[in-house]
Amino acid sequence: MVHPHQTPYVTPHILHKNYAQAFDNEFHSNLIGRDLEYFSQAGFDMDRIQLKRNAPVAQLYEDAIRNEGAIISSSGALINFSGKKTGRSPKDKRIVYEETSKDDIWWGSVNIKMDEHTFEINRERAIDYLNTRDNVYVFDGFAGWDPKYRIKVRVICARAYHALFMNNMLIRPTEEELASFGEPDFIIYNAGQFPANRFTKGMSSTTSVEINFKRMEMVILGTEYAGEMKKGVFSVMHYLQPVKFGQLSLHSSANVGMEKGDVTLFFGLSGTGKTTLSADPNRLLIGDDEHVWSDTGVFNIEGGCYAKCINLSSEKEPEIFNAIRFGSILENVVYNPLTRIPDYDDVGITENTRCAYPIEYIPNAKIPCMVDRQPSNIIMLTCDAFGVLPPVSKLTADQASYHFLAGYTSKTPGTEDGVLEPIPTFSTCYSAPFIVLHPGRYAEMLAERMSKHNVSCWLINTGWTGGKFGTGKRCPLKYTRRIVDAVHSGELLNSEFETFGGFGLQIPTAVEGVPREVLNPRLAWADKEAFEREVRKLAGMFQKAFKLYESDVQESVRLAGPRVD
Repeated sequence: MVHPHQTPYVTPHILHKNYAQAFDNEFHSNLIGRDLEYFSQAGFDMDRIQLKRNAPVAQLYEDAIRNEGAIISSSGALINFSGKKTGRSPKDKRIVYEETSKDDIWWGSVNIKMDEHTFEINRERAIDYLNTRDNVYVFDGFAGWDPKYRIKVRVICARAYHALFMNNMLIRPTEEELASFGEPDFIIYNAGQFPANRFTKGMSSTTSVEINFKRMEMVILGTEYAGEMKKGVFSVMHYLQPVKFGQLSLHSSANVGMEKGDVTLFFGLSGTGKTTLSADPNRLLIGDDEHVWSDTGVFNIEGGCYAKCINLSSEKEPEIFNAIRFGSILENVVYNPLTRIPDYDDVGITENTRCAYPIEYIPNAKIPCMVDRQPSNIIMLTCDAFGVLPPVSKLTADQASYHFLAGYTSKTPGTEDGVLEPIPTFSTCYSAPFIVLHPGRYAEMLAERMSKHNVSCWLINTGWTGGKFGTGKRCPLKYTRRIVDAVHSGELLNSEFETFGGFGLQIPTAVEGVPREVLNPRLAWADKEAFEREVRKLAGMFQKAFKLYESDVQESVRLAGPRVD
């Protein structure tokens, strides 16, 4: 007979509150040989700290809830917070100026120089801080799905949230791969809870995100925003792939047709529709953000997705919405304290709310995330709020290089600061904040590969038609999807084209399901004079932005841009 106050069928020691933790300690302390030697030599106090290597997701949940104030959402995702910094800190990003990489780096406002001694000081500061923590998390994983070009990445951090984030964003090793992992190719020391010393030479604030290509190490101080680690790995791949492997790294999404197996790369800045348009029910998703175009095909760099959550709904983006479950991390998302239901419309913490989840949480993801086939199409996406660019244009090789280097989109006027005009944004190679080499090197490799494999390139405008922002309207998504379908089917390639003056673009005269006046902006604008003014204005903006690259490109590429008569 069981008394009401007793718990039946449970071994008494399992009820002890430290039972699981005691086993965790025993399991994760089992570092032997070279692994143990590595951490000792790096300066870690192995007698004091508790290292947890590739801890299970459930245990990271427990630690984040117990130690970091995380909570579990109604759908099972972990909601965690990055503190003061809710986005990247580009002004605090540094690259060490050293002999092995100094001649390759594109130095300037994106890649700010740091001397080797300052890096050593900050590295020591990060390890000293990690030595004060009771728990230190280690995650060993891969960047790059193709074994020929992948690198081994080790993340060392003090927050379970950061360990789980990189568990989702890197490619997770099998037990066999972990057992034989060996020496990592790249190490991240994340001591983001601890500030940099502002009086250290070269420091401009208490935040420092720095990469040393000679040591193949990254140190993070003064920011707990997890996205710094993701983009740190991309920066390293953006350097290594062209320099070491001779392959082209790209800030793009990619998908592959289920029937024909044709591959498409999508370039585009925030708000252009890159994620939405690459999620296609008739195609498999290779990845949503970072890829390498290799000699043998295309592969994803990451093992997960880092999706924006602002205004997310199951109706608009069901794949992302349904991926927010156990194992996913919701970052800086407001939630109802009673129901634990996230409120994706609430921007009280930040507009940059995010979710990180393994790519296999997307139903039509291609696993492994790689294809041994060259791309058939490249789609460069822009959101032109000036209402000038056509919904679709076929680009020549020189035009493709020009628009890749320009990386144009625009932001719509904001209501708070009184800006009445659209704001142009030029982000070279569609990845200016993460660029490592001179943009011309990436553009040259892109042109070579496009020529060699006879790849078609399309400029697709998902922005305004019939007038600029305020008078025209945004091109309906159904038309854009129809255009993308016509690209994939080959229908668009066989269309008749006419020249769009000013920009010299080739635009189709007809696409089934898309009105003629939508295809040609001149026909869509009622005020023709106003249209010509906007054409000249935008063309002038392109020319001004492109001056930065003019001296480093062939004349044919320079002449492929818009003309102001």
